Amino acid sequence: MVFSVFSAALGFMNNSMKSTVTEFVLLGFPGGQEIQMLLFSLFLGVYIFTTMGNGAIIFAVRWDQRLHTPMYVLLGNFAFLEIWYITSTVPCMLVNFLSETKTISFVDCFLQFYFFSSLGTTEAYFLCIMAYDRYLAICRPLHYPTIMTLQLCYIMIFLCWVFGFLSYSVSTVQLSQLSFCGPNVIDHFICDMDPLMSLSCAPAPITELVFYILSSFIIILTLLYILGSYTLLLIVVLKVPSAAGRRKAFSTCGSHLTVVCLFFGALLAMYVSPTSENPAEIQKVMTLFYSMVTPFLNPLIYSLRNKEMKTALKKVLRIE
Repeated sequence: MVFSVFSAALGFMNNSMKSTVTEFVLLGFPGGQEIQMLLFSLFLGVYIFTTMGNGAIIFAVRWDQRLHTPMYVLLGNFAFLEIWYITSTVPCMLVNFLSETKTISFVDCFLQFYFFSSLGTTEAYFLCIMAYDRYLAICRPLHYPTIMTLQLCYIMIFLCWVFGFLSYSVSTVQLSQLSFCGPNVIDHFICDMDPLMSLSCAPAPITELVFYILSSFIIILTLLYILGSYTLLLIVVLKVPSAAGRRKAFSTCGSHLTVVCLFFGALLAMYVSPTSENPAEIQKVMTLFYSMVTPFLNPLIYSLRNKEMKTALKKVLRIE
């Protein structure tokens, strides 16, 4: 229902404005047919591994009663999010590798931009509540069971999805209202803000400024919250008298911190400051990093560093 309404709104915007462009061309990655087939095979393999790996985490959390705790419920939902996040870009990329025209319709382009941005924002919010969960578990262990209940966990998960998909709804509609009269070639593998802005017939500094202020606000605030949580957590961990206790505390947080560094590192480089003047290939690499590498590494990071998850995954694999 929401998808249909949003799609209809974008279609109306396209028809109501003085835009002569009805479709865009996504150039993707350079190279001949052999290179395109090689990239197709590579990205298809990454996509299959990502969906299967994150899917295994979801099934492990769902079927292992020992993992029915806030920490693993958050991890299972995060894995679910990662599947949708990589799905918002990779299937379109795979089609383009095999296509001669490499076209995408006006509405589909802005829908991809909306879902890609919204899912990325939802991931930033998820990383915040996962940091909050670890802070409570280590800094306030006696109060953790009463504060971080499954009910609160599900409420926070719901709010992450809602605010994630509301954050860029207005910006997407504003962007779709710009006039596009040609050219229609996007030197990228997805419909993103910078390449779309560069194709607008008339400059729209306010729209661009609002987008980057919003992006900077979301990225910096969520990152500061995570860093603040882990600073307080680190202070508490360093006061633990036993080395074994400190190692256990660090092991429970190391996976999350690794994902935070990978995800926010690329986002800070991409969105906190406008990158329209950067070469297109650099933009592609940075986008590829946080849109594919993080979801791809998520199953490895969380399964290899967590004994309970490794045990649950072995059970799931045996069942299957």
